[in-house]
Amino acid sequence: MTAGRIATDTGLDGILLELVQFRASQINGCAYCLDVHERRLTDLGENPQRIAVLSAWREADVYSPRERVALRLTEAVTLVHDGQVPDDVYDEALSVFSPEQYAALLWVIVAINSFNRIAIAGRYAVRPRAS
Repeated sequence: MTAGRIATDTGLDGILLELVQFRASQINGCAYCLDVHERRLTDLGENPQRIAVLSAWREADVYSPRERVALRLTEAVTLVHDGQVPDDVYDEALSVFSPEQYAALLWVIVAINSFNRIAIAGRYAVRPRAS
């Protein structure tokens, strides 16, 4: 069973899960994963505006409070070397997500960060899409 499937089984929304994977991939500079998760978001019916402005999510009033918490957590875990996951981020996440959802979300974030590194180091190519 994949981290994404476990996360979905806890009640986490598919779009939220794709947003956090897209955001981690932005931070890590993984073009391959950005392409994959943009396609998945599009397939889920995500608004193109929300995909386009995700790197500036704090300034864009198009994300729900729950998504904002997940994005803060994603950034803290992805950039954990910058000072750990701050207590306020941890506390806020546990106020919004159940312990099971929090654990599942962490696994999704850790998994995408790992896959970003594999895709970057393995030189995974982004192929042009057919029109």
